[in-house]
Amino acid sequence: MENVNFEIDGQRYFARTTGDKANPLLLFLHGFPEYSGAWAAIMEDLQDRWFCVAPDQRGYGESWRPVEVEHYEMKHLSADVIAMIDHFGGGRAAGLVGHDWGASVAYATAMRAAAKIDRLVVINGVHPAPFQAALAAGGAQSEASQYIEWLRSDGSGDALARDDFAGMFGFFSAKMDMKWLSDELMAQYRVAWRDAAGVRAMVNWYRASTLLVADKGAPIAAEKLPQWKPEHLHIAMPHLLIWGRDDAALLPETTAGLGEYCADLTRIDLSGRDHWVIHQDPARISAEIRDFLLR
Repeated sequence: MENVNFEIDGQRYFARTTGDKANPLLLFLHGFPEYSGAWAAIMEDLQDRWFCVAPDQRGYGESWRPVEVEHYEMKHLSADVIAMIDHFGGGRAAGLVGHDWGASVAYATAMRAAAKIDRLVVINGVHPAPFQAALAAGGAQSEASQYIEWLRSDGSGDALARDDFAGMFGFFSAKMDMKWLSDELMAQYRVAWRDAAGVRAMVNWYRASTLLVADKGAPIAAEKLPQWKPEHLHIAMPHLLIWGRDDAALLPETTAGLGEYCADLTRIDLSGRDHWVIHQDPARISAEIRDFLLR
């Protein structure tokens, strides 16, 4: 694994890479509260056929972490990914892979720059349209997502960073199988999170999002929701969705109707796995990605 520093619009970014640079690019996007190292095992499995790159996205790890919330709007996050495809893949990616928030950025980039991406892989992540519908319904997903409003509140980053990130570990371990999270990995996460300012930068992704979360039992009227043009929500390239069925943060209803937005959707559900499936069963994830890319 090689550590790489590069620039986007004069700002410093960091990525981990492995594989022959002459091979097609496979770009991996992590979620909250992770970093590029989350993909290490999967990248090692796939580096024989692809040039695998996992960046620390803006605000995370060793990459640029602006203070202002507006720097974390989706248009900027997806522009970063387009720049990475240009930088590492000469303007083309054989595959764009995203998990959690990384999946949200992957969807946005696939909508915006379809000509640059051959195939899209999402692992326990959500397309904005069905996710917003579930968030606004006032049902189980609205209840499960109340943490978003807390993260958006003042002081959340400092609370998560307190006591050597005890709050952060508690937050992303809640209702999940965390047997994969060893003491060694916990130490690596602490290094990646750095300090309270680092956590505040990560939380700013939530603050910059336009998604609305209803209170339980109080649906949000359709006219108050973000108004997206249907043609801007289309996923043109072949798309693989891998879903850990026991996810307590993203419920099945967050993918209801996904096929309506996709030209070619393949879905694989994994029993006994939850939101952190990329850590719980990296070999299975690698195998499914390989099969999808080579079919």
